[in-house]
Amino acid sequence: MSVPRQVFEAMKAGAEAHARWDYEMSMSILASKKKMMFLLLMVVPIFLISVADAADMLGSKTAYSPAFYSTNVFIVSIFVGLAAGLITGAIGAGGGFIITPALMAVGVKGILAVGTDLFHIAAKAIMGTAVHKKLGNVSVKLAAAFLVGTFTGTFIGGYINKTLYNISPALSDTFISVVYVLLLGFLGFYALADYLKARRVGDTGGAHGSSSTAINPLSQKIQSIHIPPMITFDEDLGGRQVSGVLLAIGGVFVGTLASIMGVGGGFVTFPMFVYMYGISTMTTVGTDILQIIFTSGVAGVGQYAIHGYVFYTLAMGMLLGSLIGIQVGALTTKVVKGIHIRAFYAITILAGFINRLSVLPSKLNEMGYISVSKDIVGYIEIGGNILFWTAIAIFGVWIFSKFFGNLKVLRSEG
Repeated sequence: MSVPRQVFEAMKAGAEAHARWDYEMSMSILASKKKMMFLLLMVVPIFLISVADAADMLGSKTAYSPAFYSTNVFIVSIFVGLAAGLITGAIGAGGGFIITPALMAVGVKGILAVGTDLFHIAAKAIMGTAVHKKLGNVSVKLAAAFLVGTFTGTFIGGYINKTLYNISPALSDTFISVVYVLLLGFLGFYALADYLKARRVGDTGGAHGSSSTAINPLSQKIQSIHIPPMITFDEDLGGRQVSGVLLAIGGVFVGTLASIMGVGGGFVTFPMFVYMYGISTMTTVGTDILQIIFTSGVAGVGQYAIHGYVFYTLAMGMLLGSLIGIQVGALTTKVVKGIHIRAFYAITILAGFINRLSVLPSKLNEMGYISVSKDIVGYIEIGGNILFWTAIAIFGVWIFSKFFGNLKVLRSEG
C-alpha cells in the first residue's frame, strides 16, 4: 500500500472515530430533557437580541458578521448543521468538513466561520459530557504531551487567521479556502477512487476502515530517538516509547491546522499517531477524541470567542440541526447499502472541494493578483455554490426518503 493511500485510510479512520464520538454526544444531549431545555434557553435570547439589532454586541456586524443579520442566517445555520449531521450519521465520517465551507458559501466571513465551528464542537462536547466512558484506551501521558503542542498550535493558527484578516478580509478568506481545497481535494479524490475500486470488485461493505497495530520503519526511527521525557504507551501490547518532545511538536502542527480550519484535527492526528509515532489504533481513538475536545475548546474560546470571532446564534443553530441530522443519518445506515454510503462520502467531500475552489478566482481578482471580468469570476463562484448545494440537497433528500420510506423496518429493529 502506498504512503498516500495509508495516509488517506488513517485520515478516514480519524474522521470515523470523531463521527462515533459526535453521535454519542448527540444522543446524550437528546436523551436529556435538561440538556435540551438548556440548549433552547441558550438559543432563544441570543436569537431575539440578534433579530432586534445587536449584531454589534455579537462580534460587530461591520467587522466580523455577514453583511447584515437576518432570521434567514439563523435558519440557514440549522440546515448547515442538519446537513453535517446527516453526513456524519450516515457516512460515519466527513460531516465536519463541510461546515466551514457551507458557512462561507452563505456569506459568513472565513474567520467567523472557523471560530463558530470550533465553538460549536466545544459546546457539543460540554453539553454531551465530554469525557465519555466509551472513549477507549486513553493514554493520559500521551494526551498530556500532545496537548502541550496543540495548545501552542491554536495560538499560532489563531494568530495567522487574525493577522491575515486584519491585512485583508479577502486574503483571510482566500487562505482558508486554499487550505480546504488542498485537504478536501486529497480526501475527495482518494474517496472516489476507493468507491470505484469497491464497486469494481463487488465490495458492498461500509465505509469503515480496519484497525492496525503494526509498526512501520518510520515509526521505528521516531521511537528510537530518545529525547526525554520518554513516554511509555500500549503496555498491553508489550510497551512502546516515544519522546514527549516529538509528540508536542506533532501537536503544534495539529493545533495550528485545527485553529486555521475550524475542525478538531482528528483527521490529522490519526495518521500522525499510527504511521509516525507507531501508536496502536485503539489507543489513538481515545487519545485523539480527548485532544479534539480540549483543542477545540481552547481555540474556540481563547483565539476566537474572546476576540469577537464567534457568531453564537449560528453555533446554536448548527447544534440544533446536527442533533436531528446525525440521528436520522445513523438510523438510515440500517436500510441502505454500504457501497452507496461510500459514493456519497466521495461526492460530499468533492462538493466542498469544488465550492472552495470556485471562490478563489473572485478573491484573487478582488485583491488585484489577477485581472478577470467580475462577471466571469462571479459566474464561476455561483456555479460552485450551485454544485455544492445541489450535491448536499440531493444527499439530504435521498437520506430522508430512505428514512421515511423504511420507518416500519426501523421501528421494528429499534
